[in-house]
Amino acid sequence: MSGQVYLMLGPIFLTLLVTTVPVVQSGNVLVFPVDGSHWVNMNILVKALHTKGHNITVIRMSDSWYIKEFSPHYTSITLESAGGFDEEFFKVFATKLLNILRDGSIWARLNLEIKMWQSFSEMIEAEHDLITNMFENQQLMQSLKETKYDLMLTDPAMYGGTILAHYLKLPMVYNVRWTIYSEGHFAIAPSPLSYVPSPMMELSDRMTFLERVKNIVMYIITETQVALMFAPYYNALCERYIGPGTSYFTLIQSADLWLHRVDFIFEFPRPTMPNIVYMGGFQCKPPKPLPQDLEDFVQSSGDHGVIVMSLGTLIGQFPDAVAEAVAEAFAELPQKVIWRYKGRRPSALGNNTLIMDWIPQNDLLGHPKTRAFVAHGGTNGIQEAIYHGVPIIGFGLIFDQPDNLSKMRVKGVAKTVDFGTVDKNSFLETVKEVLYDPSYRENMQRLSRLHRDVPVKPLDNAIFWIEFVMRHKGAAHLRTESYKMPWYSYHSVDVILFLMSAVMLITLTTYALIRYLCCRICLRKTKTS
Repeated sequence: MSGQVYLMLGPIFLTLLVTTVPVVQSGNVLVFPVDGSHWVNMNILVKALHTKGHNITVIRMSDSWYIKEFSPHYTSITLESAGGFDEEFFKVFATKLLNILRDGSIWARLNLEIKMWQSFSEMIEAEHDLITNMFENQQLMQSLKETKYDLMLTDPAMYGGTILAHYLKLPMVYNVRWTIYSEGHFAIAPSPLSYVPSPMMELSDRMTFLERVKNIVMYIITETQVALMFAPYYNALCERYIGPGTSYFTLIQSADLWLHRVDFIFEFPRPTMPNIVYMGGFQCKPPKPLPQDLEDFVQSSGDHGVIVMSLGTLIGQFPDAVAEAVAEAFAELPQKVIWRYKGRRPSALGNNTLIMDWIPQNDLLGHPKTRAFVAHGGTNGIQEAIYHGVPIIGFGLIFDQPDNLSKMRVKGVAKTVDFGTVDKNSFLETVKEVLYDPSYRENMQRLSRLHRDVPVKPLDNAIFWIEFVMRHKGAAHLRTESYKMPWYSYHSVDVILFLMSAVMLITLTTYALIRYLCCRICLRKTKTS
């Protein structure tokens, strides 16, 4: 009898269970990505959303470097404008910067900063033209409106996706670490400069007095540069296509959800906001078996193990002198080395070093014989190193790379190389320290355990929240209204001035009253005498 009851009630329980699971029907997602390494991790979200049955449309530029026109995971729309991310531009840019870094003088450092800002200016102008051409294409804009997308997924390191989402009135989710001018938290979360380092400063959350002075001064300088260089371009676009009085910064702050590509294993603890979801390491996954020839090379290392070296998407090669120094240092080690390198083959290359145009980086970092990772310091590579528990030797060449490696140094999992002065001996000494001082590996494995000890995988969490925004057509209940406040209200400057004025008024009134009473008393005494 009980079995019959179970058979009768079983389908009912199953139906109730299914109806309690949140379901998102196939949605239309518009993606406005940033090319290069940013696309590498955006593409992971695109594939995951496609697997869940969503229809993905990716907007790409005519000079796209990494974003392909045809894919089984998305449909593309190609804008007939340059986005400033073509491969040749970055190769020339990277070569110039590396040569400046090797100079090592104060003038070289100043020249480096000038070159960086010149390049940023060129990219801003290219993006300004791209956005203008996109909005002036009436046929394209009409098509985007008629498709009735459910959500915009974009990267605010460039502005096109943000302004287009507001124009189309779409809920907006960021795949973010950087906005167009700063680290993402600084746009929406309280950032006390007493213990929150400004981006690119290579400072920790335990600053000395002089470091705090430096932190505040550089923050003010950066904000001034943004106000003078970025704001006029983007505010003009907002006024033109969104409406009078609209500022680019307000539009950036108004995103429904911020999917941050870091977590507090990577970052220092700091204030955050309800609509920030951390997905650090979402691109990481268990290693797959290596191709047989590569596996044979790794196994030939014996107990010494393997060193993996890769410099990311932008830096394909070193100046010859640096490449020779690195190769010569590797040749003196008992470890085998797998080096992703596209430059001229160094003459000092040892028999223990294998140079490849491309490597399965995640699979190599996850191999039990991998002992260290020589890297440029990009976020993706560092996250993979944390996931697999592999200590880092870092070059820290451009953009956020030195700052990323600085965070890893503070945590005791990395040691950096000064690119300006590096030679065979200094590089060899650095590599040996990371290889043979057990604290580096122990500290990194501790970070790996912390990173993995989560109730939901970062990628699954990110997809849940994207679908959450689609289900509810936004997430306004998580978004603070502070972005609508003027700066003097946000920082309570008006309240402070009001209270100071009130205190001053009361003090002056009291003083005047006491003086008046004292004068009356004195006058009365004078008359009576």
